[in-house]
Amino acid sequence: MTTSVRTRLGALLHQQAVCYRLQLRVLSTSLFDGLLAVFFPMMFATAALLVYRIKGDPEAMQYAGLGAAIMGMWTCQGVIASSLLTRERWAGTLELLVAAPIPLARVLVPITMALSTIGLYCVVATIAWERWVFDLPLEIASWPLFVLSVLTAALTLALFGFFLSVTAVRYRTSWALGAALEYPGWLLCGFLVPVDLLPTWVHPLSWSIPTTWAMAAVRDSANGVSPWGHLGLCVVIGLAYAAVAAYLGRRLVDSARRHATLALT
Repeated sequence: MTTSVRTRLGALLHQQAVCYRLQLRVLSTSLFDGLLAVFFPMMFATAALLVYRIKGDPEAMQYAGLGAAIMGMWTCQGVIASSLLTRERWAGTLELLVAAPIPLARVLVPITMALSTIGLYCVVATIAWERWVFDLPLEIASWPLFVLSVLTAALTLALFGFFLSVTAVRYRTSWALGAALEYPGWLLCGFLVPVDLLPTWVHPLSWSIPTTWAMAAVRDSANGVSPWGHLGLCVVIGLAYAAVAAYLGRRLVDSARRHATLALT
């Protein structure tokens, strides 16, 4: 590796780390995002477990408990990521992001990574809530694989969030996309209902979301089954979304500049 390559790589990593740290600090001190991260996962877990507890089936409770833990991560990423650029537009800083000499992807990815970090807190808080309130100790066959599956879910959700956020560069109302996907995503990703029970025509939609495979890997690791196949599919689909988002973001910004339609504020 030449010196110039090392210099560029070091500059890239430094920029990503600084942006990630600053955005994590902003998200951690935001009242709305704080309430979303603290209370929503507990609300979801409470509603799900109260429904599943009626049956009195320990396996069903385990299924619902795992799904509720990842469900908060989905909500934290989807709802906020889709409105990232809309927030920048409201703050009057979107022009600065678009005019910056670095690609838009290098700005958005650290932000969605920070959102996934908040999502990891949602997982921990939900598991603790389930243990203290419902006396539901989740049985995990392999904790290392379980943690790896959760981290993979966080990473690929960040890439999916990057894809959602890019759509808001030129379309002011696209922030609603994340809110519209929140509840359908609970079904499509198999958080509380197995994907196999959904209508056949819905299955391709479920399979196209990396979180579906991440959720399957989480359950595999908890049940003592090898999760590597599901983890591989999760990573591949997540990277595909990232590649499409990077291309789409560049084309949208270039098109807006070319046609003088970059009305950001």
